[in-house]
Amino acid sequence: MATAALQNQMDALQAQVVSLQQTLEAVRRENTLLRQKLDALARRYFGKQSEQLDAAQLQLLLSGLTSAPETALPQPSLLPAVRPPRPPRPNSQRLRTPENLEVVREVLEPELVSAAPEQWKRIGEEIHRQLDYQPGKFFWRETVRPKYVRVTERALPPVIAPAPARVAERGLAAPGLQAHLLVSRFADHLPYYRLQMIFWRQHGVFIARQQMVLWTGQAVVFLEALVVCLKHEVQQSPYVQVDETPVRYLDPEHPGGSAQGYLWTALVPGECVVYEWHASRAAACLNSLLGPAFQGKLQCDGYSAYPAFAKDKPGVILCGCLAHARRGFFEAREQAPAIIGWLLNQIGILYGWEAQLRQSRAGPAAREALRASHSRMVMERFQRALKKLQPRYLPQSLLGQAIGYALNQWPALVRFLEHGEVEIDNNLVENAIRPTAVGKKNWLFFGSEEAGARNAVIYTLIENCRLPGVEPAAYLKAVLERLPRTTNQQVAELTPRNWKKAREFAVKKAA
Repeated sequence: MATAALQNQMDALQAQVVSLQQTLEAVRRENTLLRQKLDALARRYFGKQSEQLDAAQLQLLLSGLTSAPETALPQPSLLPAVRPPRPPRPNSQRLRTPENLEVVREVLEPELVSAAPEQWKRIGEEIHRQLDYQPGKFFWRETVRPKYVRVTERALPPVIAPAPARVAERGLAAPGLQAHLLVSRFADHLPYYRLQMIFWRQHGVFIARQQMVLWTGQAVVFLEALVVCLKHEVQQSPYVQVDETPVRYLDPEHPGGSAQGYLWTALVPGECVVYEWHASRAAACLNSLLGPAFQGKLQCDGYSAYPAFAKDKPGVILCGCLAHARRGFFEAREQAPAIIGWLLNQIGILYGWEAQLRQSRAGPAAREALRASHSRMVMERFQRALKKLQPRYLPQSLLGQAIGYALNQWPALVRFLEHGEVEIDNNLVENAIRPTAVGKKNWLFFGSEEAGARNAVIYTLIENCRLPGVEPAAYLKAVLERLPRTTNQQVAELTPRNWKKAREFAVKKAA
């Protein structure tokens, strides 16, 4: 009996040891996963953002080694801090300018008076001033409209030239100043409070931030018509790249005083781009951006809203982004350096051929032929390797997640092999989003949910200026002068690309 009891105790202890060993192994695996996630999070926030690997770094990965990034110690500044002059009180709303500010006068004479000036007598004038800006200086743009009465018939009403159409009737900001504000805020990423300080410190002109916001809203009322034309071009395109980026906006009713919205971006490579602001990330936002009747190739990442949008639309073909798939392997490179080095090397081969196609300016047919003869076998080899590697790694590990994402997205990832016009990734639309990310670090959030829609209009026009190489300040000044007297049928002529073509044609015609 004693022997049996002792044996039972030993069996119980043995089972407890096995159970503890299993628990310990599970804790070790969890600890490893948490360390990987913590390291990835630290690299994402404090490390280099670039995913490029040079030949030496790739050789280290293929050898199973990792290199530690060299960081230089920050050098203390030797320049003394200079305190700028204090502007008027922040709550001041009154515009202030120097007394000796230059005045540029424009006189508008009535056509009747110009035809026969000897028959008219000048009895007065109407003067309207607008604060204008050109690079380096402020000045008053003064419009003078003299009043005349006929010398022989003074009882008749006086004659005066009609007032020119403006963005805002009796508005104080001229198109040059409005264009400068829009470019400084949305292209140079300067918050309004910094612009207020710059104007006061460098020019002695005080413009309240609230006034700048008002002028921006007045300009958007007219500029929105141009975005409607660009949006129509995107919706009619057979190939569009789409992505979204989070942007916070002020909402007093939300806990913490701010909520998160999204700036959705649709890009037709080489043609145009449209930004649209939404407070959500739902698939319904794509119906607004692309239209419910959209048909064509839609290149995007693996976010679930895109398959939901294409679910009931047989004419929509989803194309994946190899850069998003590569990013997962890059972030997991320390987990299995040799294996991930080989995987990244295969992706690098694909990008090397894509670079050759871009340099030779190959068309869709040539791209499709080279991809069929070269890229397809690399993608097939890559897929076979992923299927063999998948059982070796936990699904929750960084490498397991990267493998799972790539295999789940595989039908969309290989679509670029079948369509020569489709890019290997959607980096072009991410590059279009990048300026907004730079600005977001400066101005932190949109002022309201309504401000997000206004800002999307300006971002759309500025980015469409960048694509064809149009100077945004000159463009915005020109269209803000023309839009108030432009009909709905003429608006499409003022999109950045069409505006540039018209200017080039005018120059050739004049020559």
